[in-house]
Amino acid sequence: MAGNTHVVVIGGGYAGVMAANRLTLRDDVAVTLINPRPDFVHRIRLHQLVGGSDDAVIAYQDVLAEGVRLVVDTVTRIDAAERNVTTAADGALDYDYLVYAVGSGSAEPSVPGAAEFAYPIATLEEVQRLRPVLDAAPATAPVTVVGAGPAGIETAAELAEQGRRVTLVCGGPLGPYLHTRGRRSVGKRLAKLGVTVIDGSDAKVSAVTRETVRLVNGRELLSEVTVWTVGFGVPDLAARSGLSTDAAGRLLTDETLTSVDDEHILAAGDAAAPSGLPLRMSCLNAAPLAARAADTVFSRLAGEQPESLHQSFYAQCISLGRSAGIYQFANRSDVAIGLHIDDGLGARIKEMVCNGTLKHLAAEAHKPGSFRLHRMPGGVAKRRQLLSAHSVEAPAAADRTV
Repeated sequence: MAGNTHVVVIGGGYAGVMAANRLTLRDDVAVTLINPRPDFVHRIRLHQLVGGSDDAVIAYQDVLAEGVRLVVDTVTRIDAAERNVTTAADGALDYDYLVYAVGSGSAEPSVPGAAEFAYPIATLEEVQRLRPVLDAAPATAPVTVVGAGPAGIETAAELAEQGRRVTLVCGGPLGPYLHTRGRRSVGKRLAKLGVTVIDGSDAKVSAVTRETVRLVNGRELLSEVTVWTVGFGVPDLAARSGLSTDAAGRLLTDETLTSVDDEHILAAGDAAAPSGLPLRMSCLNAAPLAARAADTVFSRLAGEQPESLHQSFYAQCISLGRSAGIYQFANRSDVAIGLHIDDGLGARIKEMVCNGTLKHLAAEAHKPGSFRLHRMPGGVAKRRQLLSAHSVEAPAAADRTV
C-alpha cells in the first residue's frame, strides 16, 4: 500500500468521508475507509425516501477522493494495543492512526410493543423496510409518527403532503430545539398539511400494538403504520473494544478529538464525546469535527501540538414538505433564538443545505484541505465556558448519586 502512514477510517457517513478525503492531502498517508454499504447514504434526505421523493443514496465516486481505498465490510473489533481492526469478512487490518466515525442509528425503544410494531427510520435499511409497508397500506390508512424532532416533523410533513392521514405524537413539545416563534411556524404548516399534532405532557406513548398507539393518559390512537423517530443511539463498537465511552456509548476524547485511551485513535461525528461534552448529533457538526480529527493526525505526524475544537455557528434546518421549511438560528451555546426563516424561502435554504453538504464533501475530495468551516473565528471562549461549567457540574452530579 502506498504511503508511509496508514489511516483507517471506520464509517462512511458525513464525518467519515470528510475525514478520509482530507487525509489524502499528504502523499505519505494512505487512507482506507471501511463502511458496511457500497454507497453513500445522504441521511438528511431519508425522510424523502420515506415519502418517495428521493432515494437518499449517492455513489461514493461522487463524494470520495480517488486516493481513498473503500472496503465494504463491518468492523467487529478494534485492538488498540496491536493497532488493528477486525472485520466481518476480511480479518485483521493494521493501522497507524484510526478515525472512529461510526455515526448513529435508532435508539433501542423501551416502550412495550415499539420494537415489534413500530418502524424506525434512522438508517437506510430501516427506511427500506418501511417503504413496502406504506405502499401496501391504503391512502386513507391512519399513520402515526412518534417523535417531534426533525426526523419526526419532516416525515409527518412528507406523508401528509401525499394525502396520508398523519398524526404526530410529540412526547413533549413540538420541535424541542426550536424557539417558541419557530415552533408556532412549524405548527401552522403542519396544520395546513392536515397533520394532527399531539403534544404536551400527555403526549407520551405507553404502548404500541399492531393497530394502535396508546398514550399515557389512556387515549388510544388507531394506527395502521407507526413510524418511530424517538432518539438516536450509537454503535457499541468502542465499548466492545475496551475503549472509554460516555454513558451513551460515544468514544471519549480530549478537545483535539483524540481518544483518552490512545493517541492513535481519533473520533468524529455523532459517536464522538470530546471532554464528555459532545456536540449535538447533526451533519452541521459532523464535517467540522471530521476535519478537526484529520488535522489532529497531521499535527501528530508533524510533531506539533494539535489545535482544540471549537464551533462558532449553530442552527437547525427542517423541511416541511417539498414547498416549505424552516431555518432556525441559534447562539453559540446551540440554543435557538427568536430569528428564523420559514415558508418557501425556508424550503429553498433547506435544499441548499442538503446540496451544500454533498458539495463540501466533493470539494474536499478534489481539493483536500479546502474545507474551512472548522476554522471559522469565534467559539473558543464559549467552548471553554461550557467545559468549565461541565467540570463543576460533573462532581456535583456524582455526589448526589452516592
